[in-house]
Amino acid sequence: MSPSTSTPLRIGTRSSPLALAQAEMTKAALLAAHGWDDVAVFLVPMLSSGDKVQDRPLAEIGGKALWTKELERALLTREIDIAVHSMKDVETLRADAFRIAAMLPRADVRDRLIGADSIAALPHGARVGTSSPRRAAQLKALRPDLVTASIRGNVATRLSKLEHGEFDATLLAAAGLDRLGQGHIGTAIAASEMLPAAAQGAIGIDCLSERHELAALLDPVNHQPTFDCVMAERAFLEALGGTCHSPIAAQASIDKGRITLKAEILSEDGSEKRQGQTTFAPADLAAAARLARQLLDAASPDLRALFGQ
Repeated sequence: MSPSTSTPLRIGTRSSPLALAQAEMTKAALLAAHGWDDVAVFLVPMLSSGDKVQDRPLAEIGGKALWTKELERALLTREIDIAVHSMKDVETLRADAFRIAAMLPRADVRDRLIGADSIAALPHGARVGTSSPRRAAQLKALRPDLVTASIRGNVATRLSKLEHGEFDATLLAAAGLDRLGQGHIGTAIAASEMLPAAAQGAIGIDCLSERHELAALLDPVNHQPTFDCVMAERAFLEALGGTCHSPIAAQASIDKGRITLKAEILSEDGSEKRQGQTTFAPADLAAAARLARQLLDAASPDLRALFGQ
């Protein structure tokens, strides 16, 4: 397959500003890798169910699938050729019909705190807007006095809610702010203080498993270290069996051909945290599963129950 003016490559994307920015990054990477003209690739924006419903936490209305199901349907009906996702939003268990064929180089994995210079500097009893069970649990583990409340919407909406006093602070992914040209906003929180979500900062390119010609086109833009690290993090998630309600953090890094995976699971109120790390070869994803088992074995019955154990 070689895209042209008459048969361009169609990239499916959510229509939010951040999703469009990530799709444009994917388009630029493909044009550069193959030397194509701009008209050889175009974006097909779509409104996801997650974008439509903004008044309830994601976990209450269907979980991560709400970000991806419209794009997956469009892949199946051949309305689009590939889809671009924030890997953090991609379900861990997926139908065999789909394949994450490539990932762009990973961006900053950290969270950014908006509204204070540090978590320690937040006023006593501060109200922090977050719909992430991970962020809420980690905040409460550090500062049990903090009050967390659900906040939904795109970056601009969340910042507006903060500006209008609905919250004292919020946390956003540094990668998303950077991609929107807002990397100057807030304070980056070190991963040693708040371990990021699995796959945070990574952009994945999805296609139908049967479309081998597309996988071949995507291979030149795949950043293998990012791919290997994110797949290790996803293997950890799969082994845990968690849901959108389960506070989980995981970060993999690669050095000299070896992956080091750091991970933690927490109770919803942050009162219990089990953490650990392991080092293994990229092909040995079973090592990530073993780490998940170790953390669950060390957890209390209440914490294990969050993972269906």
